[in-house]
Amino acid sequence: MSQVKGEEVQEMIKQVDGHGRIVIPKKWRNKHLKNNSYVVLKIKDGEIILKSHEPVDITKHFNSLEVDLKSDLADWDNIKRELLK
Repeated sequence: MSQVKGEEVQEMIKQVDGHGRIVIPKKWRNKHLKNNSYVVLKIKDGEIILKSHEPVDITKHFNSLEVDLKSDLADWDNIKRELLK
């Protein structure tokens, strides 16, 4: 363990297998990935950076639309005109 700008940094040397895989220690997975199995790999300044990634759940937006309408919802022609403005 080392300190960088006041943060605790944990390092570990791991071997990359013939398929390009590494094993992330279980404690690290439990703490930083939680139920998430997605990570982002990035190359920056000659280093490979691995970060956890939380995919956006777009299904919460299905069948929902919020609009500010002045038209009466019973009059679809007026609603259509208002939305197309």
